[in-house]
Amino acid sequence: MQGAAGQLRRRAALCYFAILSRQIEGTRSMRLDIAAQTDTGRRKKNNEDYYGVFDETMVERQLFNEGALLCVADGLGGHAGGEIASKLAVSYVKEALKEPPRRGDESGGNGEANGPIPVLRESFRKANDSIYQTNVDLVRDKRPMGTTLLAALITPGKAYVLNVGDSRAYLVRKGQAVAQTEDHSWVDEQVKQGLMSQEEAERDDRRNLVTRSIGTQAQVEADSYVWDIQPGDLLLLCTDGLINMVNEADIIAELNQPSTPAEIVNRLVEMANANGGKDNITAALAHISPSLGRLYYLRWLRFWRRNKVHICWLLACLLFGGAAFIAGNFLGLFVPQ
Repeated sequence: MQGAAGQLRRRAALCYFAILSRQIEGTRSMRLDIAAQTDTGRRKKNNEDYYGVFDETMVERQLFNEGALLCVADGLGGHAGGEIASKLAVSYVKEALKEPPRRGDESGGNGEANGPIPVLRESFRKANDSIYQTNVDLVRDKRPMGTTLLAALITPGKAYVLNVGDSRAYLVRKGQAVAQTEDHSWVDEQVKQGLMSQEEAERDDRRNLVTRSIGTQAQVEADSYVWDIQPGDLLLLCTDGLINMVNEADIIAELNQPSTPAEIVNRLVEMANANGGKDNITAALAHISPSLGRLYYLRWLRFWRRNKVHICWLLACLLFGGAAFIAGNFLGLFVPQ
């Protein structure tokens, strides 16, 4: 049993995706280092989480000129239902890339009726309609399938975030979480109403009960956020499999480590598993416009951590070879010819 679980976790760990940062030419100024990872966890047999990372290489992209679109989804319903729902939801978000942002009206308004948010909101609506209709047509006397859905569009100076469910996004700047999404969960609503403390909510067994999800109701409302972003910021999207296993302070502390996003998301998944791994775990992390100096420094640290044993052996061999060469030549001075 343990062997099978280990194989599942290793297989899930292969669902890893990273975008190496690059300097965008011309008048573009954004540089992004993004990594995402999903894992089955220690208790579940199937991984119902799914994620997407879509950058400027996407064909037919019109939603943004530079940046990236990240999304995570946590399927509900068990077995194949949750897996189908999460993948379908992410596919609808991906389709939104083909739509241009809504332009301002003649009065010059720039509220939520304009820009990328209404386009993303429409993709959430389409995902909800599709999954809900599937439940109506095919699900009989069973738990309907659904999914959480969290998407973040990163553009120069702004991050546009939409959320349904209890997956969560953090914007971290200089070691502090300066913004985050609100969970649509039963315990979160109890905290808002003053019926439960935050500490009680974190210990409550009902913290995985969501009050809003894609596909379980005929209509659903997505919360939207527009966050100002700065060079050096970190934007994390994650499912509740991470949140419920690793407390917020430890998540923020890990984000502050001098590491690449690929290393950080891997350690976050490991931390969640070490604390029990009761659910599927997914994390997507973007380092926004890091300085080139810090970028190369973090890359070097990653290379050193992964190869330090081989590097040390190589250096030892070179030192030994150099010492032997010098000693041989030095001793040769005293040997009669």
